Amino acid sequence: MREFSANLPFGGNIKVDNIIVGIDIGTTKVCTVIGSFDKNAQLKILGKGFTLFDGVKKGVIIDIEETARAIRLSVEEAEREAHLSVDSGYVNIYGTHVNVFNHKESISISNENQIITQDDIGRLYSAIEKLPIPDGTQIIDIIPIQYIVDGYENILNPVGMSGLIMEIEAVVVTGKITSVQNIIRSVEKAGLEVDGIIAEAFATSEIAISSDEKDLGVILIDVGGGITDISAFKNGKMIIYDSIPVGGEHVTNDIAIGLKISYAEADKLKKQYELALTTLIKNDQEITVYDINEEKLKNIIVSEIIEIIEARICEILYLAKNVIEKYENIEIFNAGIVLTGGGISYVNGNKQIAESIFNLPVRIASYKYIEGASKPEYAAAVGMIKHIAKRNKHSKITVNQTDIQFKNKSKFKSIVKKITNAVNNWFSL
Repeated sequence: MREFSANLPFGGNIKVDNIIVGIDIGTTKVCTVIGSFDKNAQLKILGKGFTLFDGVKKGVIIDIEETARAIRLSVEEAEREAHLSVDSGYVNIYGTHVNVFNHKESISISNENQIITQDDIGRLYSAIEKLPIPDGTQIIDIIPIQYIVDGYENILNPVGMSGLIMEIEAVVVTGKITSVQNIIRSVEKAGLEVDGIIAEAFATSEIAISSDEKDLGVILIDVGGGITDISAFKNGKMIIYDSIPVGGEHVTNDIAIGLKISYAEADKLKKQYELALTTLIKNDQEITVYDINEEKLKNIIVSEIIEIIEARICEILYLAKNVIEKYENIEIFNAGIVLTGGGISYVNGNKQIAESIFNLPVRIASYKYIEGASKPEYAAAVGMIKHIAKRNKHSKITVNQTDIQFKNKSKFKSIVKKITNAVNNWFSL
């Protein structure tokens, strides 16, 4: 593996092959984060970009041109801040377009000396790739949990070990082919290559919840603009992944319809008051807003706005609870609920609502410790960087517009080839 380093304008000596780019395509925005990890596995945010857009509805890309434009603008903003030129990145997928399941696969070690080789690892992943999956879907990621050699568990890298039977316990991620291809086309139209596609729940969980919470049992509710992702972890593993087609946009829409005002005015009011409980109102005053045509003024009281927000957030959380109860008894999640996502996490009162609905401890995910990208909007992109760093993969960048490039990535064509090439360094951080 080639390794370069450069003295960058923001200070410090950064290894080029240690840089990862995460691109979060959401319902209402595209976020790009360029990050690097030092030898102590500490994350450094080198650059970030944020662009509002309207190319996705309910998690579906409906306008590739608009999505590509937003990606390009977001990436360019991050490039300017990082003083790097980005050639590729990892992209998220979420909602009903992705499915996650656990799988165990085994093979016999048939070579003469029973020493496990890289080819044996490849055979394992090839076997997983041949699993029967629903029509119209494809495997987009295989995440190893552990290897097992002759019954011995918790092996991170079995290459070089002796054994007769090797097993892998892995999480298999599938995505709808049309959704995956539209993501790839949008990124490539923006002039970039796709290093890989990451299920957003894995990315967000990297920074929103702790390993202790994952062991004890925790539910992560990620409310985006148009989709709410619901994932649950127990004994360190993801055991539930699902979604519901409602999010922060629906709160805004409810305000607009309920008060007969424009969507823009409704969004402004939601962000101005940031409340989800009428009991938290300190001054239920009368305010003046523009009507739906933005021509005439009308008077409303603050509690009218908050009642609408409260009703929709209650609905979102009740729907999330119903999803969890389809799979498991909620009482097994001893660490409770973690709320995140730009569609809800900033609203005061959602914690109290969730506690009353789930009857479990609830906390709001905090990203203040992530220097340079502490807003919830950047959570998915930063989480992708942490998720990929654990697997010792990287993105392609150019330093200071020179010809120094890191080019160990091909386009996103063969998931098995990419995974097996990196397996020796898996869990290296």
